Amino acid sequence: MQPPVTRYAKSGDVHIAYQVVGDGPLDVVFVPGFVSNVENSWEDPNLARFLTRLSSFSRLILFDKRGTGLSDRVASIPTLEQRMDDVRAVMDAAGSQRAGLFGISEGGAMSMLFAATYPDRVHALALYGTYPHFSSFVLAPDRVQSFIDAIETRWGTGDSVRFFAPSRANDDRFRAWWAKFERLGASPSAVIALTRMNCEIDVRHVVRSIRVPTLVLHRAGDSRVNVGAGRFLGQNIPTVKYVELAGSDHVAWVGDSDSILSELEEFFTGSRAHVDVDRVLATVLFTDIVDSTRRAVELGDRGWSRVLEQHDQIVRREITRYRGREIRALGDGFLATFDGPARAVRCANDIAERIHIELGFNIRSGVHTGEVELKGEDIGGIAVHMASRIADLAGPGEVYVSSTVRDLVAGSGLRFRDLGRHAAKGLPEELRLFVLEPAAALAGPRIEPAH
Repeated sequence: MQPPVTRYAKSGDVHIAYQVVGDGPLDVVFVPGFVSNVENSWEDPNLARFLTRLSSFSRLILFDKRGTGLSDRVASIPTLEQRMDDVRAVMDAAGSQRAGLFGISEGGAMSMLFAATYPDRVHALALYGTYPHFSSFVLAPDRVQSFIDAIETRWGTGDSVRFFAPSRANDDRFRAWWAKFERLGASPSAVIALTRMNCEIDVRHVVRSIRVPTLVLHRAGDSRVNVGAGRFLGQNIPTVKYVELAGSDHVAWVGDSDSILSELEEFFTGSRAHVDVDRVLATVLFTDIVDSTRRAVELGDRGWSRVLEQHDQIVRREITRYRGREIRALGDGFLATFDGPARAVRCANDIAERIHIELGFNIRSGVHTGEVELKGEDIGGIAVHMASRIADLAGPGEVYVSSTVRDLVAGSGLRFRDLGRHAAKGLPEELRLFVLEPAAALAGPRIEPAH
């Protein structure tokens, strides 16, 4: 899906950036945590999927808090009350008279304050990984300065990912996106100011005044906010439902996000989508280095390691350029998905060209479009197996595609040669395969590099 349009609401003299996505029967306001950027959020596949799922059963309202993202920078540290007023301003601008609030982390405190202050505008309150008192559940006073020192020297590098999403701390692609998330979310000085403001958060006296239906979600091993915070809220908010989940990531869309989304959907709508895994139509691309074992022997461990590093950089660059999603590296190849088959085919062709020109060896690729099962950050299903088997049958420098792909790219300018039907290991039926005519990949509109 295309990212929604960013607009501005006026909260006093401050402009607050917001977006509206989805057309469900109820409004849900997503109150972000520490920092955010509503446009950059859609560039991470996992976060985009998380927001898309939320918007599947609601009219989802997103915004950047004052001093962060695309909202106005402010001269002084914003108070919790001012931030609460920003929620009201965004709801007014979006034409929302009454909404569910979904507050995460720091955003939970302002959500609780808003729900207690304006119960007529909140039909339900959901909280994830949040806290009523910063010093008790996030950082003790004697640890704040060391955190600020880390922000001062390393903000914008992605270093803070270890505090918020430890399971992805060694994922280079995610860490690069997180570094950008830091830079676009707020400047180092703004983050330090926000941290000092957060140190003052204490809404323990507010929680018993919340009268709207409330759901509290917290991961037992949360790396940023101690689970005791969730348990405190579960014990002290009237009419609350408390759900403790497994996991250590503080970031909601990392790890088992489906459990969080299912709880939210059931809570806000009264029913839960009864699916163990999500199924979507996607184009699957497998790439593979031809004769990788022989080349590894020829180059030796050190030489082959350098070549693989260059190979991975080239493949990832092209996947990003064609707006694909890397699923995983396979040692001597990659698995990726695309929301359009023509982009996947052109991506495969360009990977083969770049690898041959820059590294002097050949790549073979297989492309198939079908229904895949989304398993957290991985995928599965028959479509994945078919794409893998198609890649196995391809020759050096060739891009093989299924008949489904060939049919879907009609009108794209891509041309294929019919290879007839072929048996594929592990598949019950023969596949009708086509090979891309390389010159045809240059036809049609080109995809500009992603920025």
